This record gives sequence, C-alpha cells and structure tokens, in this order.
Amino acid sequence: QVQLVESGGGLVQPGGSLRLSCAASGFSLKYYAIGWFRQAPGKEREGVSYSSSSDGTTYYADSVKGRFTISRDNAKNTVYLQMNSLKPEDTGVYYCAADLFPRGNWYSRYGYDYWGQGTQVTVSS
Repeated sequence: QVQLVESGGGLVQPGGSLRLSCAASGFSLKYYAIGWFRQAPGKEREGVSYSSSSDGTTYYADSVKGRFTISRDNAKNTVYLQMNSLKPEDTGVYYCAADLFPRGNWYSRYGYDYWGQGTQVTVSS
C-alpha cells in the first residue's frame, strides 16, 4: 500500500524549532521529488519547500528561506523538514507530497502523485 505519513508536529513557542518527518511506504522516495506544503485556516495550501530526486536541487518559499531546511535519508525512505526560528505565521497543517515526473512549478499543489495526511504545527506563546 502506497502511503506517506507525516510526523513531528506540535505546539512550539515563537523562536523554537521542530523537525517534521515524511515517511514513505510502498514506494521508494529516492525516485520522487518531494514537496512540503502547509495550509493555515481559511488560506490556500502553499508550497514551503521542495527537494528534487535527480540533482539535489532544493527550493524554499521566501517566507521560510534561511529558517527551514529540507533533507532526505534514502536509507530510511524519509524526508525531513527542519524548521528553526518559528513564527506564529508558520502555524498550519503541514503536508508532504511526492511527484515521480515533476512538471510545472514546484510550489503548485497540482501534479503531485501522493500526499500525506498532514501534521499540525502551532507556533504560539
């Protein structure tokens, strides 16, 4: 069964850190581009970060550049999103998504083959 499962979310104070994990089963993540997205209440789902499967290219939304880092552990079939210096505006449900044949813009939610169920991140004092 093909599945993506996110974990690592929670409640954190502003300035704190979290590391999200996206574990795959039923397929090998190393062949897939991976996107991290988030959705705040009442807002559209937005692209946060991206990792190419082919050449190691990574992308970040301007709002998280310098604070978030995406990485892969192919042996564990897992992708991570390290989030530092968290801000209240980072609050939302975070999703990972996998795309075997990336086309178009990485930050568009359309075109990804598989999605996880999401993990809640709340940044609040």
